[in-house]
Amino acid sequence: MCQYSADDGTPGDWHLVNLGSRAVGGAALVIAEMTDVSREGRITRGCTGMYTAEHVAAWKRIVDFVHAASPARIALQLAHAGRKGSTRRLWEGADEPLAEGNWPLISASAIPYHPHSQVPKAMDREDMSRVREQFVSAARMAEQAGFDMLELHMAHGYLLASFISPLTNVRTDDYGGSAANRARYPLEVFDAVRSVWPSARPMSVKISATDWAEGGLDFDEAVGFARALREHGCDIVTVSTGQTVPDQKPEYGRLYQTPFSDRIRCDAEIPTMTVGGIASYDDVNSILAAGRADLCVLARGHLYDPYWTRHAAYEQGWDLPWPDQYASVKGFTRGSTRKD
Repeated sequence: MCQYSADDGTPGDWHLVNLGSRAVGGAALVIAEMTDVSREGRITRGCTGMYTAEHVAAWKRIVDFVHAASPARIALQLAHAGRKGSTRRLWEGADEPLAEGNWPLISASAIPYHPHSQVPKAMDREDMSRVREQFVSAARMAEQAGFDMLELHMAHGYLLASFISPLTNVRTDDYGGSAANRARYPLEVFDAVRSVWPSARPMSVKISATDWAEGGLDFDEAVGFARALREHGCDIVTVSTGQTVPDQKPEYGRLYQTPFSDRIRCDAEIPTMTVGGIASYDDVNSILAAGRADLCVLARGHLYDPYWTRHAAYEQGWDLPWPDQYASVKGFTRGSTRKD
């Protein structure tokens, strides 16, 4: 979950506490917020980045804490905002363009997000090569910072996703038209990053399985893209949906995205992470027991309760070890009257 609290891309104390508390709270894998591969690739001025030496050092501080204070693993999610960049922070007006100080935007096609949003430049080959190398450079920096896993963000209408959806890609060259052509550039970026990311460390990709909009991505195409990712060496896919266009009509509800994870896992034969509308401990158990996903990822649930996993373990009768610093909590339960 983006925190929009970085200083020119550099994560600080807020990010250390935000991510570190989830690791201490029992999460097995902590995935850092969408982190951009260039300054002009940010959503907002407060977005984190991985494009300077200062960023490497700041992220390493967080990674080192997670590794020292918990058994958790930590992943970095790399992205480029594309046409959804140069906007205000979430609490100032989500996806609304800056009043001033905007930077140029690029996308698969020259289609603005809102009618009043900035019109992005349709990427030419030079743009595509430059951005691909920015992803490669960021991946190398992520290795230097010690991240255990890397995820490429190809969902929610950001730059790489803008090639995949027919709503945002109306190109007439080799990167537009058919589903295979629309997948060409995202797969090119994936291949370039996979070639420099250590083979022993996993890579995932986050996708939107549907745009929730007429004329948008066909789910069969989403399955095909996930299958292509598997063939290109992707280890696991995070299956999300939507956020491609502002007039989407999602069908929200409990576990509303898990059916997409379920089918992609079966039809594309690739492990999946499911996200969205997951709140209860029983939800997680039922998803995993039924084989609808390999991992359950909680975003808002973990914002609400950083110790969600510890509390789940307690309710399920599992003795999850506490850090030494919290030794005094052993034997404590809600409503306990112990004074020692």
